[in-house]
Amino acid sequence: MVFNSWQFLVFFPGVTVLYFMLTMKLHKPRGAQVFLLLASLFFYGYWNPWYLGLILFSVFLTWAGALLMAQEAGKARNRKRIVLGLVLTLNLGVLFWFKYFNFFVDTWVGLLGGRESLWQKPLDLLLPVGISFYTFQALGYTIDVYRGTVPAEGNLLYYALFVTFFPQLVAGPIEQTAHLLPQFKVTRVFDYDRVTSGLRLAAWGMFKKVAVADRLAVYVNAVFDAPDAYPASALALGVLFFTFQIYGDFSGYSDMAVGTARVLGFDLSVNFRAPYFSRSLRDFWRRWHISLSAWFKDYLYFPLGGSRKGSAAVNLLITFLVSGLWHGAAWHFVVWGLLHGLFQVAERALGIRESSGPGKYLQGGCTFVLVSFAWIFFRAHTLSDGLFISARLIALPLELAGYVRDLPQTSLVNAVRRAFQLGGFPQGVTSPIPGFSITQAGLALICIGALLTGDWLIHTGRVWVSRLSLVPRWALYYTLIFTVFLSWNRGASLFIYFTF
Repeated sequence: MVFNSWQFLVFFPGVTVLYFMLTMKLHKPRGAQVFLLLASLFFYGYWNPWYLGLILFSVFLTWAGALLMAQEAGKARNRKRIVLGLVLTLNLGVLFWFKYFNFFVDTWVGLLGGRESLWQKPLDLLLPVGISFYTFQALGYTIDVYRGTVPAEGNLLYYALFVTFFPQLVAGPIEQTAHLLPQFKVTRVFDYDRVTSGLRLAAWGMFKKVAVADRLAVYVNAVFDAPDAYPASALALGVLFFTFQIYGDFSGYSDMAVGTARVLGFDLSVNFRAPYFSRSLRDFWRRWHISLSAWFKDYLYFPLGGSRKGSAAVNLLITFLVSGLWHGAAWHFVVWGLLHGLFQVAERALGIRESSGPGKYLQGGCTFVLVSFAWIFFRAHTLSDGLFISARLIALPLELAGYVRDLPQTSLVNAVRRAFQLGGFPQGVTSPIPGFSITQAGLALICIGALLTGDWLIHTGRVWVSRLSLVPRWALYYTLIFTVFLSWNRGASLFIYFTF
């Protein structure tokens, strides 16, 4: 079940009403917790009931492993290490089998020259939705118990809710144990201000996903599916659109997750803070997918030594290489992670600091270009596609100069249509983007502008919707809802990060 579906628009109000009835009217907080767990399992199993076996295996394994480690407290530390190693091996083994086994076999066969004696036919494995997210959250808990920073949770119901809580189950935020797990031990009551605040945030997230990300996906999919069929100008626009598509898609999900959880009375971590206003790559990763950055920092970068011992550059590169591989079992994801690692190493080597003066605009522009360039390899189907698109973009200035030279013989509108392969202009348009006219391009740019404006207003605290007077407040609500419903006919598309 996805947030941008009619099924969820029925599921969520029903869960909310029944949950608060159990807590407030019937005074059955334990019944409400059991109901919330069952609702979360139903939400996850809606895609494929077989997925439930995997997530329940992870829940029981990490819960029991943590209890065993707690029993070993004060005894030989080796026993705790053995339990931790077993839990990590089994959980990561399941993740490896479903997500990385075919990639490992393909890479191994490729290194050995594709010998016929080796098994080369990939397994037909269906990647369980959100397996990387709930695996990392469960492992974070296990490592915290091993370190002694949190106590082992003896109540299986509370712990199962911590791992399976449906708003953040399939695409985060990846919650820290100390932040989320204790919240399930408190009885929640209906709070009008929390509910309206959560609904506003969820509506803003729905706008990001449906009106921005899904609209841009039409152009992005066409360009990246056949990069050799389009000129450099169309490829450049495809890269720009994907930069905002993935942000609208993923931050939209996070806003809906945080918003729906807030309606039910729970606080999830903020996962994005206007990342495209960053002034450095280091700043970008303080604003983008914050929960994953924190996870890698706490459980990989610092254990490697961080910047205190050994080589900080090597530790950064290892962390970002693993981050790239976490996102997908393919070499183009590894290259994406490597690029971000190299960018940060270069920033540190050059001693670049974030400017607060006029230079911040130049820094922001450079950061945006570097991030957008790296997104090429994230979105490309293969590493060779990513390299092809990157090479084609070198010719962009010459190609644009050619369109400028042709302006005396054609109108500006027709030149734009030719450059970006927009429909509605048959002459000179070799492969027009299906369903994407110049009008659609204009609407896409307006939606991107609205996204950036909203980010800026929220991040700078210059406007708070609840403080607006009645007329502008409801005008904003209706505009958001109307825009979402106009875009709804594009279908309940999956969120990009569901595949991770």
